[in-house]
Amino acid sequence: MYSCTKVIQVNLNDSSPQTVIEGNITDSAGPYTVQITRTVNFSDANVFPAVSGALVSITDTTAAIVDTLAETSPGIYTTHIIQGVPGHTYHLYISASGKIYTASSTMPMSVPLDSVTFRHEDNFGKKTIFGVVNFQDPIHVPNQYNFTEYINGKRLNKFVFAFDDQFVDGKYNSQALFTDSAYIKVGDTLAIKMDCIDKPVYNFFKTLQNATNGNNFQSASPANPLTNISNNALGYFSAAATSTKQGVAN
Repeated sequence: MYSCTKVIQVNLNDSSPQTVIEGNITDSAGPYTVQITRTVNFSDANVFPAVSGALVSITDTTAAIVDTLAETSPGIYTTHIIQGVPGHTYHLYISASGKIYTASSTMPMSVPLDSVTFRHEDNFGKKTIFGVVNFQDPIHVPNQYNFTEYINGKRLNKFVFAFDDQFVDGKYNSQALFTDSAYIKVGDTLAIKMDCIDKPVYNFFKTLQNATNGNNFQSASPANPLTNISNNALGYFSAAATSTKQGVAN
């Protein structure tokens, strides 16, 4: 048998930097933050430069409250007075580097997370522990969820867990959050935060989940998932109702 190889030169062209925005409001007490950075070329170090000097405001359009954010560290803008309320709509306005970016997000009503339990599997002799979220989905109400895991207080950034209630509307859910490796050990404390998010924000996290497929991500911009932010910015702006529970793996 014969084989041959061919060297292919991949031309990774430089591209113009894009603005990346990550903004979050929740129904927990503020303040809340908006982070603004810029992308870098493929060949550059994986350090995303902060965008300073931007004008950033968030308006609660339901309550007619405008909050102008302060830059509390490079690229990090923090609210003063606004508070997240389920059912309210929030509008983000950013003026940065001569461009205007806007986004809106409506905070869904809160769905409580009942408990965190654990699922044990034996895969080819290797014991693996997965976190399980347990909650009642409201009937006849479209709901979208995004989950974040914290193991012994440290956020697990490697995975995105987003799903909707298309096939489980009104049902009690016991949903395992699967990972591709054994990250949870016996005795670990696992906290899981459940965010109830609106459809555009869900579309961002779902396409991010599909794009990363379990691969590590450290910013809001891998594979350009769907965004709810205007003017070709990357990232998302989310108003989410949150619930957190924890358990100890046994």
